[in-house]
Amino acid sequence: MGPHHPSMHGVLRLVVVPQGENVIDCKPILGYLHRGMEKIAENRTIVQYLPYVTRWDYLATMFTEAVTVNAPEKLANIQIPERASYIRIIMLELSRVASHLLWLGPFLADIGAQTPFFYIFREREMIYDLFEAATGMRMMHNYFRIGGVAADLPYGWVDKCLDFCQYCLPKIYEYERLITRNPIFLKRVKGVGFISRQEAINWGLSGPCLRASGVQWDLRKIDHYECYDKIDWQIKWQTEGDSLARYLVRIDEMKESINIIQQALKLLPGGPYENLEGRRIAQEKGRMNWNSFNYQFVGKKSSPTIKLPRQEHYVRVEAPKGELGVFLIGDDSVFPWRFKIRPPGFANLQILPQLLKGMKLADIMTILGSIDIIMGEVDR
Repeated sequence: MGPHHPSMHGVLRLVVVPQGENVIDCKPILGYLHRGMEKIAENRTIVQYLPYVTRWDYLATMFTEAVTVNAPEKLANIQIPERASYIRIIMLELSRVASHLLWLGPFLADIGAQTPFFYIFREREMIYDLFEAATGMRMMHNYFRIGGVAADLPYGWVDKCLDFCQYCLPKIYEYERLITRNPIFLKRVKGVGFISRQEAINWGLSGPCLRASGVQWDLRKIDHYECYDKIDWQIKWQTEGDSLARYLVRIDEMKESINIIQQALKLLPGGPYENLEGRRIAQEKGRMNWNSFNYQFVGKKSSPTIKLPRQEHYVRVEAPKGELGVFLIGDDSVFPWRFKIRPPGFANLQILPQLLKGMKLADIMTILGSIDIIMGEVDR
């Protein structure tokens, strides 16, 4: 199967050994979308590399940026203002909703339900409109900076975002009414692709695949990054561990994300949206006066190029697909010595051959869809 199968999420090739309709063995072959992202990072400064990172997981773009700026922030110990942190939370959660929506559509299209695929683009388009208003771009935003964000939220954006939340929540319930109790859907997903709690932990799964197997593990609660602790929200999880449970976890996460966005918008403090101390490091030569008359009309001011200290650090965020991590080794220069990406889809894909053994051929798409991979980040 593949690598050009239209409803695959990217170019993945599966070498399947069938016996009649049953799958005896399956071997995923990756690397069709390999672009050398880690090698590119080693001769770019972090700010130069930021436009590249949105191409790993091109559906949850904000998360790749978040982890790329969080790594040097932790490494060089740069604090960010509270307003910037809340703006980041809002952007991340919007991105999570967008990613889960574009998981929901193709997943149901894989199973054979065409309708939701057209519906999900309504809300997704609105999220992209919000992103475009704040960052200037719909998908590849280049918005996060070391020490904050590139530009403040424009006037009226917060109200628009609140309007979107009030609009989107009923729509998610509408999807549930349309899909969750549909007998054909339940026949296709219930009990298919079962992962036990112990298996999920042993295979190193993360994200909804892990939480659907009864493990309450969410890095937003565990690592306490950004301001997630100041917001009242719950980890969404299920105990069944099959494809239906993974679907329910993602649906619940969308509702919880909208709840987080609404709270963050109400709590959004005033103040700076970037850390100006980081700027001053770059200003030592005294050539550029950032706050002078000449620069006040520059929309996205470039953030300073900071020397990465000679240390190593692993930073992770809870992306929609699981734990997205970066292992960063500084070398006392502006370029990272090593920039190892730990994509969630790559680790979650390991379990696929085990899940497919003994299943029917038609279940391949169901199980692969429920794992939720994006080949851009699997191959990097």
